[in-house]
Amino acid sequence: MRVTLMWEARAVQGRGAELLEWARARVLAREPLRREVFRAPQDRVLVLTWWEADAFDAELPELPEPDAELITRPVHRWRFESVE
Repeated sequence: MRVTLMWEARAVQGRGAELLEWARARVLAREPLRREVFRAPQDRVLVLTWWEADAFDAELPELPEPDAELITRPVHRWRFESVE
């Protein structure tokens, strides 16, 4: 089964580039099949990682929360299962 983890955070205004570099610099406990990093309006950063897993709720490495002074709210995380 292929599972995609989505991690999304919103930086404090004007600190989007710093959050982007923070997310790019994070090293996971193991390498995913694929990893992509995106930026969006309002200083948002999105990281998608793809994994082979035995179950949808498998134990997989995830990016941590950045320091509270860098973000405007808690990180949002979702898991998706590939259906095609």
